[in-house]
Amino acid sequence: MSAHEASARKVPARTPTHRDAPRGRGVPVRKVWPVVAAVIAGFGAMAATAGCGGARVTPEEYASATPSSLSWKPCEETATSSGFECATLEVPLDYARPEGRKIGIALVRLRATDQAQRIGSLVFNFGGPGGSGVTTLINAAHAFSTLNRRYDLVSFDPRGVERSSGVRCLSGPEMDKYISEEPSENTATETKLVKGFAQACERNAGWILPYVGTVNVARDMESLRVALGEPYLNYFGFSYGTHLGAVYATQYPKKVGRMVLDSAVDPSVTMLEMAKTQTLGFQKAYEDYLADCTKTRTSCPLGATPVEANATVLKLLDTLTRTPGKVGSRKVTEDIARVGITQALYSKYTWPLLTEALDEGRKGKLDGLLALADQYTGRQPNGSYSTLQFSLPAVLCVDSTDRPTVAQAEELARRLRERAPIFAPTAIGAGACSVWPVRGDDAARHIDATGSNPILVVGVTNDPATPYQWAPRLAEQLRTGVLLTLNGEGHGAYGQNQCIDDKVNAYLLEGKVPPEGTRCG
Repeated sequence: MSAHEASARKVPARTPTHRDAPRGRGVPVRKVWPVVAAVIAGFGAMAATAGCGGARVTPEEYASATPSSLSWKPCEETATSSGFECATLEVPLDYARPEGRKIGIALVRLRATDQAQRIGSLVFNFGGPGGSGVTTLINAAHAFSTLNRRYDLVSFDPRGVERSSGVRCLSGPEMDKYISEEPSENTATETKLVKGFAQACERNAGWILPYVGTVNVARDMESLRVALGEPYLNYFGFSYGTHLGAVYATQYPKKVGRMVLDSAVDPSVTMLEMAKTQTLGFQKAYEDYLADCTKTRTSCPLGATPVEANATVLKLLDTLTRTPGKVGSRKVTEDIARVGITQALYSKYTWPLLTEALDEGRKGKLDGLLALADQYTGRQPNGSYSTLQFSLPAVLCVDSTDRPTVAQAEELARRLRERAPIFAPTAIGAGACSVWPVRGDDAARHIDATGSNPILVVGVTNDPATPYQWAPRLAEQLRTGVLLTLNGEGHGAYGQNQCIDDKVNAYLLEGKVPPEGTRCG
């Protein structure tokens, strides 16, 4: 969540997420080009084996044995997609019924620049859940040029995301209205809002909602490994992508090659625990931002001290609560301003943009805050939205049986109000799954990766979206996890610090595992 995935970032795009952001508002995914269809063969024979009198294969076995082929073709030409290849991988909608309906998984690839020294394919997931891997890799591949020398860089839109049968719930104008009103600190109003959203998702995408969970995406990733012809999966996951990697490593431990999980998620936490931790994480990032802005008495237009600057921000939000502003025909509420602030806290690189947006906002010019909010929510210039805001809750709710009520989430927000007055309302989103139309399953929350190769888990000490304490917890749950820490700010370590980059590159390129507990910065 930040300019989130935006190519303007100076660090590799990390598609933030409800796992990333307390509200689950997400990444701006620009609609760049359609994916070229691929020729897929051999599903019929496998389906017949699965459905006949012999022993029925498990979904995991089916994914490993699927004799798929890929037809790579140049992506439709745009300014940024030159040199990339596109294909579609056909997979079962329901791996328990492989002979049934199929869906296409959109793929993108950038071939290794040194084919003579090529190691294989390196598969990326940049976060979410619900971020477009196709768009992000096209925009961010330059950040991985060292790895691209010896790896084909590969990414995909997970099932239910953008080009891969993306979940769509509300129209652009409906989504504008929803974002301007939610979260509400009135339980009845909030329940009505999230229930209406969930009903729209069921109405417009109900056929795919039961099948978008992380366990199925991990099976798709195994089908991708087979289709790529790779003996092992080499993988780089950011944010939610760390959860996906952990689930894959648990399902297919003997197929794990070199795996890096950056900005780690702890899948064992409850919805309310996640909301609390992220709320306080963004509060800490906000306080660090204020301290940075006011480090010299003349550098911060919001105030000479953190206390003064914070008072300026609170006054702006209070004004927008009483009297929403406007940018053109669009209304800017306190909720939208909060989203814009949250977006800018993902990276120190966007702190100057936040200062400018807040300074302009207190003078009545709200364009900057609205632009940041649009980046967070994935709103396009034409008023449409990427699928992230729809596929994100779809994945979160199907990945867990945890169903805190809206009233419980509202109570948590009230308890957090004193410690995090700006961000406490975001905790209210933890109640959304209580009205979701699809039952959850806890399979994706149980991970261990027993028997896999070493897995490098990376955490940043002041990461607001996936707070640092989740990194050692994930490394501990993964029996083969090795913890690498960046002492620093922001969401995502790779691309921010040369020490981190050197150790990650040495691991992925040469197989050198850093000592457990190594710290950089």
